[in-house]
Amino acid sequence: MIIIRKKCALLHLDYKDTMKNFKWLLLFILSLTWGSSFILIKKALLGFSPMEIGALRIIFAGIILFFIGIKKFKHIDKKHWKPLFIVAIFGTFFPVFLFSYAITEIDSSIAAVLNSLTPLITMVLGVFFFNFSFSKKQALGVFIGLFGTLLLLYQNALANPTKNHLYAFLIFIAATGYAFSVNYLKKKFKDLDTVSITSATFTLLIPFAIIVLSFSGFFERDLTEKINYTSLGYVIILAAIGTSMAMLLFNKLIQISSPVFSASVSYLITLVAVAWGVFDGEKLGWTQCLAAGLIIWGVVIAQKKKSTK
Repeated sequence: MIIIRKKCALLHLDYKDTMKNFKWLLLFILSLTWGSSFILIKKALLGFSPMEIGALRIIFAGIILFFIGIKKFKHIDKKHWKPLFIVAIFGTFFPVFLFSYAITEIDSSIAAVLNSLTPLITMVLGVFFFNFSFSKKQALGVFIGLFGTLLLLYQNALANPTKNHLYAFLIFIAATGYAFSVNYLKKKFKDLDTVSITSATFTLLIPFAIIVLSFSGFFERDLTEKINYTSLGYVIILAAIGTSMAMLLFNKLIQISSPVFSASVSYLITLVAVAWGVFDGEKLGWTQCLAAGLIIWGVVIAQKKKSTK
């Protein structure tokens, strides 16, 4: 009996270690995938409007995920469809369009840095609406992150006076949608698998995306023109890898880790996106790097778990 208990304990430890390593692997893959999404949006904007990019991204990703998850739809209870629709709207539909519009006025690397606020917003929403606890260190992390954000926006406004920097707030709204979605998923869908959640949310959005696309002027475009079919290629890559695959992995990460750990992919995304931006000719000064560092430092501090409510 004692031997059996010891074996069970060892198996439990092995499982925990495997899950711990697996969540870090998922975090790394997601960082590369989503970190490349910002530059793909920027390139797609050369030929398409933000509305077209957002709608096409949802449609392509939705079709891919529909065929991946169609067999699982019958296992989704009726009680789940309303929460799934809420996650789809706030965690996918609005953010997809908001990011596309934001990158028309701000650099893709700056958009990525601002997106790294997602873990901080996740923590704040978790405390106020989902009964999560927080420590003084985590509160300090939030303030450091916010200070870094304000510094980044101010410096970016000085460096690019002709651009409309109010578009940066679109990133903040999108990040809030992601943060709400992370907390909501963790609370509502403990009994639903990753593929079901991801495929169902995107399938629900396909009709809405088609309606948006029909009003965008896309069907009047000549797709034989190089700028148009090149942009379409970027959108397909974005939808297939940066959306479909990434969302499957992200929802899996949410299930095997904490909401804040899941959202921390945002600041690793930043490093990848900034590297792409610099490679593409975007300028990032020392003050902007300092601001980005403050945001990331704030997020790291905010993930310290210890202590009082």
